[in-house]
Amino acid sequence: MKDSKPSPAKDGLNAEIQSRIGHQLRAMYDDVVRQGVPDRFAELIRKLDASEPGKPHITPTGDLDAKNDGRD
Repeated sequence: MKDSKPSPAKDGLNAEIQSRIGHQLRAMYDDVVRQGVPDRFAELIRKLDASEPGKPHITPTGDLDAKNDGRD
């Protein structure tokens, strides 16, 4: 009786399995990105940034804050 499962490539998983894993990981990552940063984490990041003098402040969206653009 022959096994119907795709056989792994010599060095690991075959292309079909790698593709399936890639699609699943992208779907999971996209879901996490859509959730955004919770307000309590964004506030904590703002507090941590404010406590470090000389460090440019980066907003939760990844933009430099206009008050401190890092060119001090």
